[in-house]
Amino acid sequence: MPLPPRPKALQHFRASDLRGVVQLATQATRGVARMAEGVHQSVWGSMGVPGGKTTGTTRGLTGLVYQTVQGVTQLVGSGAEAILGRLQPLLDAADAEAPDTPQREAVLAALNGVLGDRLAASGNPLATRLQLRHAGQRLDWTKLSTQPAAATVGGKLLIILHGLCMNDLQWTHTTATGEVRNHAAALAALGYTPVYVRYNSGLHTSDNGAALATELDQLVARWPVPVTEITVLAHSMGGLLTRSAVQQTGPSTPWRKVLKNIVFLGTPHHGAPLERAGNWVDVILGATPYSRPFAKLGQLRSAGITDLRYGFVSPQDWQGRNRFQKGPDRRAPVPLPEGVASYTVAATTATKRGALADRLLGDGLVPLRSALGLHDEAKRTLVFAKSNQCIAHQMNHMELLHRPEVTAQLMAWLAPGTSI
Repeated sequence: MPLPPRPKALQHFRASDLRGVVQLATQATRGVARMAEGVHQSVWGSMGVPGGKTTGTTRGLTGLVYQTVQGVTQLVGSGAEAILGRLQPLLDAADAEAPDTPQREAVLAALNGVLGDRLAASGNPLATRLQLRHAGQRLDWTKLSTQPAAATVGGKLLIILHGLCMNDLQWTHTTATGEVRNHAAALAALGYTPVYVRYNSGLHTSDNGAALATELDQLVARWPVPVTEITVLAHSMGGLLTRSAVQQTGPSTPWRKVLKNIVFLGTPHHGAPLERAGNWVDVILGATPYSRPFAKLGQLRSAGITDLRYGFVSPQDWQGRNRFQKGPDRRAPVPLPEGVASYTVAATTATKRGALADRLLGDGLVPLRSALGLHDEAKRTLVFAKSNQCIAHQMNHMELLHRPEVTAQLMAWLAPGTSI
């Protein structure tokens, strides 16, 4: 007897997602309990009532109640996790023939962007692992059958990286008139074979950069035809990942030997002010004992998001520091790689350039100067040749992914015979 069709609300939900959702619900319940206890103790503390052994906790019967809530929540969550862990193979088998929908992948990408570091640290199955994808399939180095046939690919590779809270499917855009736009599809006319990167954008940029470098070495070693050239096309945070991968590997590594071009689209090379504004929320909420516990809400921002404060690309930029504490920019300068043609497209929603528009408007998320690599300190400025810079007016951050003007500029830069 055939199963009844799923309700529309569940069409994009896979059975195997249940385990990850249970973990998130357990963590959320414990977090709310901690926050409530913190507010409770803040009020009591203002009246001189001492608290528990650690900051933000209560004592006596009240403390016991909160500890019981935490304990029961953890017990129930662990029990459900254990049961679902045993059922995971069956859940995976049930989903084996169910294709991933763009809607589901978009939700997972956003979830990983906001909480991806926590998902990965807790082993949550909803955490995305960095992977290379071609023709809609993951390249799995342990299963040679998933590799593309040599007759269908070339040795001139286009590596494509998305930005924060996004995934590789979102490079394809369908207009209201039904026109399908994709930069990679257009660049295929120049002989490029596209390989997309999907990654957990909630992790530290440098962690993703190291993982990317490892995967690219595997790609060069296992691609069915010799790799003669790698060109990287990176949007937003993807550009920071690319610079991190380059910075953490030597020029003699296999993929660096064939790296020819890097094109940055709206990359916050020197950070994004919206993250710095988010950091100010932490400071304001922590200013009074009554609002201090709610600062934990502001601190839900993932490691990937806080790396956007100044545009971190090196592990040393964040290691040993409190990423939620406001401080000066202490990044070690990381220049553009030598011997590689580097290009940048910076967008602005303004109709023309101006001091105010350059510093405040930008593309709505990234200031124009940051996307151009400009900095008040000369040692931090990224030097793009004038001919390798493009400023797109009346364009926002997301439109960089599909606007035909951007496609035309990419074609002009990457056409055979273009020099550094």
